[in-house]
Amino acid sequence: MSNYPTLALTPGEPAGIGPDLVVQIAQKQHNARLIAVADPDMLEQRAERLNLPLTLRECRHEQANPVLPAGELYISPIKLDAPCTPGVLNSANAEYVLRTLSAAAQGCLDGCYDAMVTAPVHKGIINDAGISFSGHTEFLAHYTDTKQVVMMLAAKDLRVALVTTHLPLAKVAATITPELLTRVLRILHQDMVNKFDIRHPRILVCGLNPHAGEGGHLGREEIDIIEPVIEKLKLEGMQLTGPLPADTLFTPKYLDQADAVLAMYHDQGLPVLKYTGFGNAVNITLGLPIIRTSVDHGTALDLAGTRTADTGSLLVAIDNATAMAQKSKQKQPFQ
Repeated sequence: MSNYPTLALTPGEPAGIGPDLVVQIAQKQHNARLIAVADPDMLEQRAERLNLPLTLRECRHEQANPVLPAGELYISPIKLDAPCTPGVLNSANAEYVLRTLSAAAQGCLDGCYDAMVTAPVHKGIINDAGISFSGHTEFLAHYTDTKQVVMMLAAKDLRVALVTTHLPLAKVAATITPELLTRVLRILHQDMVNKFDIRHPRILVCGLNPHAGEGGHLGREEIDIIEPVIEKLKLEGMQLTGPLPADTLFTPKYLDQADAVLAMYHDQGLPVLKYTGFGNAVNITLGLPIIRTSVDHGTALDLAGTRTADTGSLLVAIDNATAMAQKSKQKQPFQ
């Protein structure tokens, strides 16, 4: 049983499909101990609405906890601040959402959990509550006191990491500095080795401008920033190719020879990845001292409580977290 990792599972926005997905995936057995960090009453109410069986079990970290059969789920209880209606946002529960994330992250840092898997949150309602929040990635970086993290989505044989994440397009060019690009590439390379067991990862680097700047005629970021960083890191042994035009990089000619792509901004790389595998992709935060994976979609308020939400992405997130946690356990000295 010790080979089974323990995963903290946060359902995200209580009015969205996150609780539905948690209840639905509890209907099958997994190769991990899944612990929902959530309000137990909310999950039981959602299970009743979905007409699905759910038995919640208290998880005791001081003792061995077996993998549960289908229909059962471990719970680490955190109470809602206000009643929840599926599909109806309530800013009163914004703090609750953040408490679940903090508890899961702290549990990972303390060694109670081997990884955390997150269902979607609603950024807008958290900000409406007066809390500055730009996403899971940034929140977890701040919580774990991590200076630099990298957001990466993976689907099928395609992995796309980002230099900048949830940032207005008007601010992207000024944000991409040699220092930032160097840190991001080092984190991407290191975690491809450590978390994916790819000893010599091959990374394609997008240009920022159309046609990768067209020799400086469409922008000089490639010449002044991206190319010098690539050449410097290649001298350290990294296998980097670029900067390449983003409109031709995502073709078999290049992708068949690569393990990951680094895009300069959110909507440069992710539309291609989501077209390739939306609903079956996983969001992985690189650079953290913990393992964190997430779904590739939003809260889908219109589907909440209808039993029509697709569990595909959450299952992929659980499978990826399980695999990375098992690899991490194998690398740890026997105790």
